[in-house]
Amino acid sequence: MDVGAFILAAQFPGQGQEEALHRAVRSAELSEEAGLDSVWIAEHHFVPYGVCPSAVTLAALLLGRTRRIGVGTAVSVLPTAHPVALGEQAALLHLVSGGRFTLGVGRGGPWVDLEVFGSGLRAYEQGFPESLDLLLRWLREPRVGADGERYAFREVAVVPRSDDALAGQAAHGQTVGGQAAGGQTAYEQAGGGRTADGRAVGAPPVLVACTSPTSVRLAAERGLPMLLGMHCGDEEKAEAVGLWRRAALVAGRSPEDVDAVAARHVSAGVVQIADARPTAAETLIKAMPGWLRQGLGAHVTVDGRERRMRDPVAYAELLCELHPVGSPRLCADRLAATAERTGIRRFALLVEGSGDLAATEENVRRLGSEVLPLLR
Repeated sequence: MDVGAFILAAQFPGQGQEEALHRAVRSAELSEEAGLDSVWIAEHHFVPYGVCPSAVTLAALLLGRTRRIGVGTAVSVLPTAHPVALGEQAALLHLVSGGRFTLGVGRGGPWVDLEVFGSGLRAYEQGFPESLDLLLRWLREPRVGADGERYAFREVAVVPRSDDALAGQAAHGQTVGGQAAGGQTAYEQAGGGRTADGRAVGAPPVLVACTSPTSVRLAAERGLPMLLGMHCGDEEKAEAVGLWRRAALVAGRSPEDVDAVAARHVSAGVVQIADARPTAAETLIKAMPGWLRQGLGAHVTVDGRERRMRDPVAYAELLCELHPVGSPRLCADRLAATAERTGIRRFALLVEGSGDLAATEENVRRLGSEVLPLLR
């Protein structure tokens, strides 16, 4: 089972943005020290729900500050980014980190971001498949051109190539082998290999945030694993996994390939550890509604459409019910139950729900020292 920290750089009421970012960076550093497998970085614009506007930038910093842990974006918002620019950044991080980077992408929402970055509502409503396909070609091919509705350009060389180590080892007669100190990275667990001197072989793993049947089918048809959100319960996630599997098979993918990719789905959730469940739940229910009210309420739609915001208290209570919130044993049992019900064995767990640095640090440490040993 792969257990990782989900980091939003959430700005709680009364906190500054620098404080939120410091807690995010510290949480990631501690995640490696605590023995977690991965760290997942969220991206938001213009709202205190999360004050990291570039998940790949923060991922780069964290890859430089760590040595073993996998670092991924959850997610980079594709409609507000150029797929080639994002592909270049992903390839760069993949190569210089030895394959520890995973690129998670998503469609985002109909927010004012689309206006600010000039991509427009159409990029959100209709342009995601074109952007995703261009991104995947950039990560997999040596030269790429485009003749699409949104992107059109002459063929150019892909530099740096994310599979450059593969070309290099072939030129020098090297064989794939070697293993990172301390065990496999998330990249290796996802099927990536290494050259004899430890360099990554192949393109960086890509996953897609899926919030609708349409996005589930999109990911399945392209053979990409899903990231399923923390607002979903096990039953809904199991339904998405089933739909994904059926769509992948209909698209002509072999059962073996479907099984291999399905093993890389990621379930997002919340974790809060205390000696007893009431204490853990109280921590979240006291802190999270203020952040949710402030953060979600700040979103502005690009076209003035009405939006309904979840009741912050009810949402915090729902998250406590759905996810590992309680004693170490309860948390381990909840994760094991989710894995059994959904088939998903990779987790990205929000660790900063208390909004407090010291409490977040303790939460990460206990996740590593008291929960992980019960799962392995």
